[in-house]
Amino acid sequence: MLSVQDRAIVKSTVPLLESGGEALITHFYRMMLSEYPEVRPLFNQAHQVSGDQPRALANGVLMYARHIDQLDQLGDLVAKIINKHVALQILPEHYPIVGSCLLRAISEVLGDEIATPEVMSAWGAAYGQLADILIGAEAAIYEEKALAPGGWRGARSFTLVNRVEESSEITSFYFAPMDKGPILAAEPGQYIGMKLALEGEEVRRNYSLSAGTDSGQYRISVKREAGGRVSNYLHDQFQVGAAIELFVPAGEFTLVASDKPLVLISGGVGITPTLPMLEAALATERPVHFIHCARNGGVHAFRDWVDALAARHPQLKRFYCYAEDDGVSPAADKVGMLSQEQLAAWLPEQRDVDAYFLGPKGFMAAIKGHLKALGVPEKQSRYEFFGPASALE
Repeated sequence: MLSVQDRAIVKSTVPLLESGGEALITHFYRMMLSEYPEVRPLFNQAHQVSGDQPRALANGVLMYARHIDQLDQLGDLVAKIINKHVALQILPEHYPIVGSCLLRAISEVLGDEIATPEVMSAWGAAYGQLADILIGAEAAIYEEKALAPGGWRGARSFTLVNRVEESSEITSFYFAPMDKGPILAAEPGQYIGMKLALEGEEVRRNYSLSAGTDSGQYRISVKREAGGRVSNYLHDQFQVGAAIELFVPAGEFTLVASDKPLVLISGGVGITPTLPMLEAALATERPVHFIHCARNGGVHAFRDWVDALAARHPQLKRFYCYAEDDGVSPAADKVGMLSQEQLAAWLPEQRDVDAYFLGPKGFMAAIKGHLKALGVPEKQSRYEFFGPASALE
């Protein structure tokens, strides 16, 4: 437990983190990744370049400092962090590296006048508390998943057994275990971690599962990203028969059992985790409104599959919105950006619904605002980030 004095000191640093936290965390990342190459696979370098990872961690550190004496006020932030760590197989031995680099960064960026011995001692104790919380929670999840039917711990060898082009940008990859054994069932909305060796360097990534796991296989559907090291490798070089190591499914953004109407809203490749959610919901006869936005029909993946489901399930209403009409693909229900007025027309009249939405950050910020303005209860409006979590304000 932190002392009262330590908590007070940590909270007193909040204004400094608000004004300079991102610079501090950027320095932290630069130092850690250069001095400890063993942790590089755990971080997506594209997120470092864009600044998304430093911003996300700065926000997390700030939230922790603000609520150091009321950790229950952190909400689902801790659960998000824990699940990301499990999917990437963060281990207890990684925490001392992060802690030492974080404390060094605080000292070097803030300077001796601010980073006094008392401040450094308090932050050392605060980091130790946080590390203990995360390590304990992650250990429990690792143990639970290892003991579950089809579960395992660490990396497990799989084979790519099929790949399917779903659109001009998205390809699906199907994995089966090399040992021919059962696989751990995933909840609709979860993601899976993978370990690859690219040009002799280990890299790790998380990808949402885009199908249920009853088939005994895992499926991910990956968008080719401009300059994306892993996505381009998967699209161009990763062929059927290739081996890969996968980690257990994880993620707290999952479909909650309910009899309320379900609204699934996605933009671009954000469609992927909504597909197993849709499949699971239709098995319960639950009313579903499925809304997907894409740049155009050429990049719209899984349209035929969703249309076929709608033909078989009258409780499913599906709507498509394209930013542009490519003049070739089947028409959308709406061309242009998804406005609040259009969303209102596609939502159930009764706004006591469970809404899940995913997509690019700007898209999600707009959808979050639209849902709130249209009367969907905020606690029933759920979203997930691809990559580092950040605020949608």
